[in-house]
Amino acid sequence: MLLVAAFAAVPLAAVANAQSFAELEARLEAHPSLSALGYDAEADRERAVASTALPDPVVSLGINNFPIFDPSFDSYLPTNKAVGIRQQFPSFAGREARAGEARAMSAQTEAVRDARYAALRAELIALLADKTRLTRQRSLAEARNAKYDELVDIVEAEIDAGRPAVYRLAEIESERAEVSRTLVDLDRQEAETDARLIELVGLVPSTGLPPLTERDWSGAALEFHTVRIADAAVRVTDYGIDEARAAWKPEWGAQLTYQQRDEGAMFAGDDWVSGMVTFTVPLWAERKQAPNLRAAKAERAGAEQRYQAAARNAAAQYASRDAIIRAADASIDVLQVKIAAVEDEVEAQLIAYESGVGGYAPIIDGEIAILKLRAEIEAETARKAAAIARLNALLVTQ
Repeated sequence: MLLVAAFAAVPLAAVANAQSFAELEARLEAHPSLSALGYDAEADRERAVASTALPDPVVSLGINNFPIFDPSFDSYLPTNKAVGIRQQFPSFAGREARAGEARAMSAQTEAVRDARYAALRAELIALLADKTRLTRQRSLAEARNAKYDELVDIVEAEIDAGRPAVYRLAEIESERAEVSRTLVDLDRQEAETDARLIELVGLVPSTGLPPLTERDWSGAALEFHTVRIADAAVRVTDYGIDEARAAWKPEWGAQLTYQQRDEGAMFAGDDWVSGMVTFTVPLWAERKQAPNLRAAKAERAGAEQRYQAAARNAAAQYASRDAIIRAADASIDVLQVKIAAVEDEVEAQLIAYESGVGGYAPIIDGEIAILKLRAEIEAETARKAAAIARLNALLVTQ
């Protein structure tokens, strides 16, 4: 039943009403992957609390020195009924280290969750940019189709007038086939985008893009999410070293036993009490504690190297996405210059046509070229928006 309900909800989500971007962010906060990380962080916090607690005491009940061949509690002096309690006291330093490690792991998971949310938010913005691009490119493609209809009428009129323009008809049909393929591909892209939006926020919104401004990076490595995660991992290994060092410290224990004796014919039935204190001695430290400490130090060294690698990778990603933004801006400028040039040419052709020189087909060709260029601008605009969103997602906002 749950499976059927889940599939039944998908078509409904595809026709959802417009929502504000803040509402989409609230939906994104409830994404299962983020909820799972929240539970993981909570689990580590609870483990931190449990790590400082003492182990459960051990209660013992027994009979001591009970005779087999003449069973009784009053015929043999050492015979007694005993109740005892034993409590172990693991090293406080070790317990604190394990608690600190669990808290550090919780902080690391929170850092992972923040990075995951930032990445999902960037993906949401990129998908919204794609939705805008697809709508505008479809409109431009349909406008091209209409222009080809006009062009066919003009070329057929030229053929009827005896001008050699038959070859142009074949070219037009080829170009119209390209537009048809473009429309089919746009439908495919829209279906993929809608599916990804449903996966992210549970519906297909008709929401516009939020304001996008590229965030500047100061040069500090800890401004990156991935570096914060790696730094939190270093903190985890610090507590691992503390725990390994604490293993040299003794683990104490205390035991108390009350022994109840019955009075016999030849002896009084005085009760006995026994007490004992235990502690561990790191006798095999060279084979146990020392290797564990070396392992903990090696893990910390590895975490430090991963920190350095994360810092380099994040800086490279920032530079790469910044380059994409710059390239998209430059491409848009070039395309706009081309559009302006074609518009000037179309205007000149129109003046010549109105003065009785030349035909109208070059004017339509120019208008079709402008539509193609505008479609390319839409692609670059969406690419720039996605790059800005993904660049911003690299940086910690708070």
